[in-house]
Amino acid sequence: MTVYAFGDRHPRVASSAFVSPSATVIGDVTIGEECIVLPGAVIRGDYGEVVVGAGTSVQDNVIVHARPEGRTVIGEEVTLGHGCVVHNAVVDDLAVIGIRAVVSDFAVVGRWAVVAEGAVVTQGSQIPAGKVAVGVPARVIGDLRPEHREELARHKAIYRELARTYADRLVAEG
Repeated sequence: MTVYAFGDRHPRVASSAFVSPSATVIGDVTIGEECIVLPGAVIRGDYGEVVVGAGTSVQDNVIVHARPEGRTVIGEEVTLGHGCVVHNAVVDDLAVIGIRAVVSDFAVVGRWAVVAEGAVVTQGSQIPAGKVAVGVPARVIGDLRPEHREELARHKAIYRELARTYADRLVAEG
């Protein structure tokens, strides 16, 4: 993994977390137990602080950053879908940020909320707990249904298992 201090700001990565060798973690970043940070992801705490809670999946090419003296908080068992961006915002436990979605400065995404693929949660917006938001700008279209919550819980469990086993199963070839 590529983990860098930035001046006096040092990353803290839990021993049970997996950070891909091609991911980048810089500065004041905390990565919790059983997190998985996949190839191409960048988590930068160079000017602000980033906290990633236990069991969170940071998928390929995700960008997480904080403003100078700001703080980005990603809760526990969050799914950050491929290529999404979270900047100086709060994403509460169990939320899902879809593929290529954006969560901008000072936004808050509630517990078990889902931000759909490609949606943009604009600066200062709030997506309430258990709601589904779509579009640009993101707007709430309804509640997360129980069957979707069950399906998402299964996917979250798969990524936690990957965090536990990825390092042992990943073998360079060629």
